[in-house]
Amino acid sequence: MFEFLDSLGTLVFAISGALTAIYKKLDLFGVYCIAFVTALGGGTIRDVMIGRTPVGWMLDMNYVYIITIGFLLSIIFNRYLDKLRISMFLFDSIGLGVFTLIGLEKGIEYGLSPLICVILGTLTATFGGVIRDILCNEIPVLFRKEIYATLCIAGGILFFILKELHFEQNFISLAVTIFIIGFRLISFKYNWSLPSGTIFVRK
Repeated sequence: MFEFLDSLGTLVFAISGALTAIYKKLDLFGVYCIAFVTALGGGTIRDVMIGRTPVGWMLDMNYVYIITIGFLLSIIFNRYLDKLRISMFLFDSIGLGVFTLIGLEKGIEYGLSPLICVILGTLTATFGGVIRDILCNEIPVLFRKEIYATLCIAGGILFFILKELHFEQNFISLAVTIFIIGFRLISFKYNWSLPSGTIFVRK
């Protein structure tokens, strides 16, 4: 289950990054680079922070193959995606849920406290997108009003609640992933957002 989710998260984040780069009209090399950093950026930072070196993708070429597949799928099928922005949002939401879970599991594997595990899950899920947005000259979603990292934190809390209640591991993984993806799609549909920092500015 864990390996499947890891592969799925890598694929969908690679597609998300590639579609963003295509939308920005980057060349093929640029599209591949953005796909690569989107898929592996958060996990790379996480691995460096917990001292897992060489970082995971350097020890397993499957990550490179999966990203290449995501890159090719994006190149081949992007012209058939009439609503490119919606497609990017969907793939980004799937990656957000899956990579949060992966970061949580890595923290547990290294014997870290639940709080640190939640931080690692959030970092794993969001910082690939942060790097993608910066390279594509966008304000990262993480720093906008859109509900994004908050969902990763909520998903992490749900993970440890279900764990304390002794639910089966596969059920916990599925529940947390669906929770994050589902609430992000709902928040997008109903235009939910966090308050802007301007509420603290005196008029």
